Amino acid sequence: MEALIPVINKLQEVFNTVGADIIQLPQIVVVGTQSSGKSSVLESLVGRDLLPRGTGIVTRRPLILQLVNISPEEQRKAAGDDDDTSMWKSYGQLYKGIDADEWGKFLHTKHKIYTDFDEIRQEIENETERVSGGNKGISAEPIHLRIFSPHVVNLTLVDLPGLTKVPVGDQPRDIELQIKDLILRYISNPNSIILSVTAANTDMATSESLKIAREADPEGRRTLAVITKLDLMDAGTDAMDVLMGRVIPVKLGIIGIVSRSQLDINNKKIVADALKDEHAFLQKKYPSLANRNGTKHLAKTLNRLLMHHIRDCLPELKTRINVLAAQYQSLLNSYGEPVEDKSATLLQLITKFAAEYCHTIEGTAKYIETSELCGGARICYIFHETFGRTLESVDALGGLNTIDILTAIRNATGPRPALFVPEISFELLVKRQIKRLEEPSLRCVELVHEEMQRIIQHCSTYSTQELLRFPKLHDAIVEVVTSLLRRRLPVTNDMVHNLVAIELAYINTKHPDFADACGVLNSNIEEQRRNRLARDSHSLSRDKVSGKDVQVPNGNPDGATTGNWRGMLKGSVSKPDEGPSEDKPKLLVAPGSPHRGPSVNFLDVRVPVSRKLSAREQRDCEVIERLIKSYFLIVRKNIQDSVPKAVMNFLVNYVKDNLQSELVGQLYKSMLLEDLLTESEDMAQRRKEAADMLKALQRASQVIAEIRETHLW
Repeated sequence: MEALIPVINKLQEVFNTVGADIIQLPQIVVVGTQSSGKSSVLESLVGRDLLPRGTGIVTRRPLILQLVNISPEEQRKAAGDDDDTSMWKSYGQLYKGIDADEWGKFLHTKHKIYTDFDEIRQEIENETERVSGGNKGISAEPIHLRIFSPHVVNLTLVDLPGLTKVPVGDQPRDIELQIKDLILRYISNPNSIILSVTAANTDMATSESLKIAREADPEGRRTLAVITKLDLMDAGTDAMDVLMGRVIPVKLGIIGIVSRSQLDINNKKIVADALKDEHAFLQKKYPSLANRNGTKHLAKTLNRLLMHHIRDCLPELKTRINVLAAQYQSLLNSYGEPVEDKSATLLQLITKFAAEYCHTIEGTAKYIETSELCGGARICYIFHETFGRTLESVDALGGLNTIDILTAIRNATGPRPALFVPEISFELLVKRQIKRLEEPSLRCVELVHEEMQRIIQHCSTYSTQELLRFPKLHDAIVEVVTSLLRRRLPVTNDMVHNLVAIELAYINTKHPDFADACGVLNSNIEEQRRNRLARDSHSLSRDKVSGKDVQVPNGNPDGATTGNWRGMLKGSVSKPDEGPSEDKPKLLVAPGSPHRGPSVNFLDVRVPVSRKLSAREQRDCEVIERLIKSYFLIVRKNIQDSVPKAVMNFLVNYVKDNLQSELVGQLYKSMLLEDLLTESEDMAQRRKEAADMLKALQRASQVIAEIRETHLW
């Protein structure tokens, strides 16, 4: 199981090379307040002075420290090829102080090896100032350092900036929140172990590190407490209760250590001597707890905890890596391969787009839209729902009233009274109504044209992902298809105009449906006339009570009271059988006629302003209305059938049949190849990132696959 930690270190390195944090790897995160001794703990574990030390905030960037145990005889070989896990042996050696056979490596300096730990410390300071500045600022960008030594145990630790309250230097006012968010980002990883560092000369109940650790780990399953500076407690006090867990219990345990003071560091006291002094102090002050405290015990405990933690996380980690590898493989496939044969690629893309466009219209596209109608289904909806309902809502007699009909009849007779209803009046009125069908027909063409435009976007978004790689080609295809649709729109509109004009050109009163309707109409009119005569004889008294004056155009071909020529000269004289004027049935009011006061004609004689509607006028109006309605329904039916056919023939089918040839003719040219197949920088960058991530995931999968089941136990 000892081989698990080097495996995690390798995975950490693999993913760091691509700058990705998509895999949450097991690691130990060191948390504590400023100057609580976090860096001293790490130096004690390494056995070397390698971290910047001092007062105030020193650690200003996360430091990911990987400790690799390696035997002295294999150290140079491992330095040349540190990816070989067989080189990383189990720990079994004690700390022996300074050894020149130890070295370190930074990720940002690639393969440079540091054998002088003063240079390592200086490089950490330089790299920190390069990113965070030289005046107490912090940064979330981590520094990666690997230490190879025969005196360390295999560990992966993260040193974070200490918790602080008051900003200093050029630190922002919200420095406390920034550091807290940075710490939570690392300790919220469920695969991490939290190493909470608290100074022994402070009250543990006020420990900020334990408080923030409990926020991320409420049950305390991942938290180990470390009490530093045991030698600096006030005289007469000790940390026995704290170390025994009587003050605040910690599930993974509480370990006390004694770190070097700043004076020891200034005097160049080596870590090996500090470890001896620590052992002596624990034997003197805490003899019963000496074997469960100290830096050596802390290192072994962290190693054991990390190994068991890795063992528990490994199955889920392996599954996660495999799932991500499949996802990135699919993503990389969607980005396509770099173009080699541009001519063939262009022709292939044009052909595929044209095919997808036609398939979308026909309803056989690979990607079926589920949220809304599109393509041919929406065109069908426009024809039979939108256009059909709009035509059905057009009233055959809309915009016509009795006055209009009577006026048309009178104007059609000229100066001579007519014995029959003039046919020309019917034609004039029915053409006026048929003309109203033109606007919804043109609107139908417009809606289909808009849908054909939308299909372009649908194909480029859902069906032809390759087009997203080449924005110029995509724009060129859209322009060609849009231009084709734009050219076909006037042709289709002209055809729809012609369909309406054809109906207006010849009013076919011999149409079979119209002839049948006229036969039924004549019988109905005769029957209604008889019913009206019978009804009038019984409703005279009711008419006297409810009669109203209505104005009509002057003159009456029937010779009614004021409708004939004699009436115009003599004034209004009621027929003996019609009763007094207040008994008149419903009358009409002519537009423009005054409601009071007589009108004066050219003969300067009084012209009556109101009269009743004669029986013949009523009959003539009814005849015209019924004829208009009957013929209008026939024409509306023809328009409802012929307009969709015209749109399909002149617009939809034409575009389907000629789209590919139009695209090839406009775009398949040698001088355009280079420009059209230029990939967007964004797409090329995303393909590179996906390829790098896929390579890292495949490498990680290989690393995990090398672990045998026997290593887990």
